[in-house]
Amino acid sequence: MSTEFDTRSFRRALGNFATGVTVVTAATEDGRKVGVTANSFNSVSLDPPLILWSIDKRSSSHEVFEQASHFAVNILAADQIDLSNNFARPKDDRFAEIEFEPGEGGAPVFADCSARFHCEKYQQVDGGDHWIMIGKVVNFDDFGRSPLLYHQGAYSMVLPHTRMTKRAEGQAPSSHFQGRLSHNLYYLMTQALRTYQASYQPRQLSTGLRTSEARMLMVLESDAGLSRCDLQREVAMPAREIDEAVANLKRKGLVSDDEERVRLTVKGIDETEALWTIAREQQEKVFGQFNAEQIDTFKTVLKAIIAL
Repeated sequence: MSTEFDTRSFRRALGNFATGVTVVTAATEDGRKVGVTANSFNSVSLDPPLILWSIDKRSSSHEVFEQASHFAVNILAADQIDLSNNFARPKDDRFAEIEFEPGEGGAPVFADCSARFHCEKYQQVDGGDHWIMIGKVVNFDDFGRSPLLYHQGAYSMVLPHTRMTKRAEGQAPSSHFQGRLSHNLYYLMTQALRTYQASYQPRQLSTGLRTSEARMLMVLESDAGLSRCDLQREVAMPAREIDEAVANLKRKGLVSDDEERVRLTVKGIDETEALWTIAREQQEKVFGQFNAEQIDTFKTVLKAIIAL
């Protein structure tokens, strides 16, 4: 029996532990910036608020992290794979063409993340072939976006566990449709919508897009654009939320805006097709038990109500 430790197998075994994906950044007073993709992020303490991550001792970025007074942990959202890849690969300037803003201590932070932690350097601990960097959180941003995951050497995303989904779908309304509620159409519609969204919305959010952003993409046709007024009519959102969603989607490269009409980009068309696939699968799952005539009647009723 060989006693030699198989590091490759060890790495594969560690890959069974699914983690989030972060880009950790720092900047020195003379303006040098670094950013590295890391999945070693973890919480340490609530009082004081401490977090940690680790960096390879051979990394050329370590010098800046060692000299900087602060670092930032950007927890990536599900649609930020390109950002993860950018900071994982060797490049002369990883920040070229990347939008960011300075956080605490000048550490770069990125928009549209799941969350961001601004940290004061607290302690550096020797951890074998890595340095364990411990930071004291002095500020944080919680954006609530579905996070990007890394599992068995590949990117992944969060979806509800099938057992939890089945349990939610199997729960009957608390009233069991007793009495007059069983004949109240408004009540029945709201209960039906709640059941439909219970398994649909988590899948949509797993793309990393907010509900308002996904809704906006799905009303934009691939070969045409909509004015802000048209968008407001189609998505039924306040003008302020529409402006925010358009700004976010433009930053992600999913739409273009010529001041008059909002249009999907090539990247936006691909993202929108993925959203429509999720929507179609959900519709087939829920309405597969009904025949075509029943579904046509249901559509007719809904469209008539909408037109009132």
